[in-house]
Amino acid sequence: MTGTRRVPRSRGALCGALLVLLGLWGGLLPFAGPYADFGFAPDRTWFYTTERLQLSVAPAIAVGLGGLVVLVAAGRVLAMTGALLAALGGAWFVVGRPVAALWDVQGVGAPLGTEEGRRLAEDLSGFSALGVVAVFLAALALGRFAVAGARDAEDYGGYGDDGHEEPYDAPRSSNVTSRYSGSSGTTQPLAPAFGRYARPPQDEPPGPPHAPDQRVAGDPGPRA
Repeated sequence: MTGTRRVPRSRGALCGALLVLLGLWGGLLPFAGPYADFGFAPDRTWFYTTERLQLSVAPAIAVGLGGLVVLVAAGRVLAMTGALLAALGGAWFVVGRPVAALWDVQGVGAPLGTEEGRRLAEDLSGFSALGVVAVFLAALALGRFAVAGARDAEDYGGYGDDGHEEPYDAPRSSNVTSRYSGSSGTTQPLAPAFGRYARPPQDEPPGPPHAPDQRVAGDPGPRA
């Protein structure tokens, strides 16, 4: 495996922090929302039901924990695992209520708002829109960690076929020495512009044949 496994923590900082905030929002809204008269019935703070555990708390833990892993992970595989966990939690926010209805889960309660627009905002912010944003951020983080850039290989090195870490020996400059040395026409090996991954130099094709009227040293020339 030649790709690098270590990545800078700053790569997932923004997505990870936003996923943690979304997880806190989705998990606390049904319980603390009535403080601001924004949430779901009944109008009581910290009212616990198994439906809220399955539909709000569980996906919120998945999103928040996945975002925390993305935020602090320095390994590519671990960060991608956290992003996948956050994506699953966001997907459950979107499809959890209709799917949970198959085993008679009624939901977390009706929105508290009396106006149609406010009820829609409560429903979207607690489930559908929240889940879509979480899935988007998780997919963005997953894509960032899935790509191994040239700077990652230069900063962190690679792994050889035997699984041991090997330093990346690419030169800092892109200058390449000439293939030929002097005027004698002798070939010289090409400088390893890409470290140990450079292709070996290929043999040069033979030169053009001599013209018929051009004499070569030691040739007496055509006979009369």
